[in-house]
Amino acid sequence: MATRVRPAAINLTANAERRVADLMAKAPADAIGVKLSTPRRGCSGLAYSVDYVTAANAMDERIETPGGTFFVDGGSILYLIGSTMDWVEDDFTAGFVFANPNAKGACGCGESFTV
Repeated sequence: MATRVRPAAINLTANAERRVADLMAKAPADAIGVKLSTPRRGCSGLAYSVDYVTAANAMDERIETPGGTFFVDGGSILYLIGSTMDWVEDDFTAGFVFANPNAKGACGCGESFTV
């Protein structure tokens, strides 16, 4: 019987994958990847946080991208399943943007969300 490949919990656009590659190209020597988490913060409760990670955690989701390993915090995964992460740049800002089907609301400044 064939084993079914489990889909990734979060989808990264090509722009997001390129940004992960850029981050890993200039990462600290001890970084093994980039990690997305949702710490409690802001007026709506949860925020998106992307940081370097120096040690793998067995509870984290691991997504291999062409430019390096992308981790999703195990404690945040339920808030993020089915999300798409993109990297957007314009004349005034640059940053990761999330399309999260689990978010029920967001604060006015867009810094935090609630599920």
